[in-house]
Amino acid sequence: MSLEKAKKHLKKYGLDKNILEFKESSATVTDAAKAIGCSEEEIGKTLSFIVNDTPIVVVVSGEARIDNKKFKEEFKVKSSMISFDDVEKLIGHAVGGVCPFGVNEGVDVYLDKSLQKLKIVYPAAGSSNSAVKLTIKELEEASNYLRWVDICK
Repeated sequence: MSLEKAKKHLKKYGLDKNILEFKESSATVTDAAKAIGCSEEEIGKTLSFIVNDTPIVVVVSGEARIDNKKFKEEFKVKSSMISFDDVEKLIGHAVGGVCPFGVNEGVDVYLDKSLQKLKIVYPAAGSSNSAVKLTIKELEEASNYLRWVDICK
């Protein structure tokens, strides 16, 4: 279901053809990089948070780590990740397949500056065994992001 939501969303941008599906899991950064044959840095890790009672997702480089101080400066609240059990209900995709494509209405999408050094990025595509190959410009277009943020170490 989530993969289909992501495909439908990406089709609007002519990017559904860039979806990769694997027999093995791509649910973690390490698994995804291995399945794709790329560096962990090139994985678009999509993290889910609650900010002022609103679910958001932030796509960061696979090797990046959240800097709590920067997060608080950016969003004016302490970082609070959505619990494993609530991610699918609030975001629209289950853990392992969370991506910025086909998310629930009201979910704000942000892109972290840790991605800006990359030419190609591979975010998940709604399932724990999929990814989509995108340029940063394609990611910007297809994610409907609000703005670039700087919340990683």
